[in-house]
Amino acid sequence: MRVSVIGAGLGGLALAQGLRGAGIEADVFERDPGIVARFQGYRLVLNPTGFQAVRDCLPTRWHPLLDEIVMEASAEQLVLDPRLNEIGRLGAGRTGIVVDRQVLRHLLLTGLTVHTDAALTGYDVLPDGTVRARFAHRDPATADLLVGADGVTSAVRGVLSPRTAPTDTGVRFVIGRTPLTDEFAALSTAYGSKIAGDGVSLLLGAMRFRTPPKQAAERLAPDVTLPDIGDYVRWAMILPPNGSLENLTAQDAVLSRMDGWHPQLRALIEQADPDNSTLLSIRVVEPAERWAPGPVTLLGDAIHATSPTGGNGANTALRDADLLRRRLIEADGGSRDLLDAVGDYERQMFEYGAEAVRSSLERLPAFAPGAKLS
Repeated sequence: MRVSVIGAGLGGLALAQGLRGAGIEADVFERDPGIVARFQGYRLVLNPTGFQAVRDCLPTRWHPLLDEIVMEASAEQLVLDPRLNEIGRLGAGRTGIVVDRQVLRHLLLTGLTVHTDAALTGYDVLPDGTVRARFAHRDPATADLLVGADGVTSAVRGVLSPRTAPTDTGVRFVIGRTPLTDEFAALSTAYGSKIAGDGVSLLLGAMRFRTPPKQAAERLAPDVTLPDIGDYVRWAMILPPNGSLENLTAQDAVLSRMDGWHPQLRALIEQADPDNSTLLSIRVVEPAERWAPGPVTLLGDAIHATSPTGGNGANTALRDADLLRRRLIEADGGSRDLLDAVGDYERQMFEYGAEAVRSSLERLPAFAPGAKLS
């Protein structure tokens, strides 16, 4: 069996790793001109399902390294005012495993065949049941299964399910990171909490590595090369729906809404790495229309993009990868037909994927009143 994975995000790479470990050929095609053409970092919290999924997709020899580059997540999830006074609570604190997306992505990339500058232009299902992917700048590739793991603007979804389209909630947010120095130790109560300002919310999260990733890889898995990165604070400001950004840089857009805020909060933004600060929109994709069974399917944000306020986007994509991996191993072993295996994956994925989108949207108004939910 041969599988073509479109998109080198976490879900697509986890699937490719899992298939590779089972002896199934998997090629990854990425539209970016290079693996590090754009920053794909920041911390994320993996729930037990997401963390187990990524473990199961990785070779067991890398499990000690994975365990060394993560940290336990535990936060009270307070609501603070801009002067860091407690004014409420968001509910039960989140628990799970904190991992840096950039570090995890480099681990997942190890040993894979990844073709960059490979923007998909379309695909054809051939008479023998295989599928041929066409690209703008490279020769076509033929496989038994084509997996669209190419994000919110998925080119695969555009052909497979053209009536399934992203919905823009109107909410924008700025995300960035700042080195975690002693200066920001006093902000520890704010990590994992929401700071509620005038029409905006600032969210902070600390990333503390048990061992710096580069050194951990050198000691525990010499065949893996991880980024040389230190502890940091990930911050994100959620802006009012459709608010004017006044052509400001990402950092200035945040600072312009922080008049009168605690000086350490302002310093945190001022000392952020401008190259790793960016403005993003919150768009969702709800899985609704089922397509005809065939050798093409979707994974992750391509079919169920969630609001980041749900904290479940990466977890759901990794769950997809592990479930599809298991079904394809069954098909490769002859215990079930390929299309039956893919169909079983899709039935389950549509159910939990739709729930992930719904729950993420339910949480969005707590951070951005006025957001469009449908």
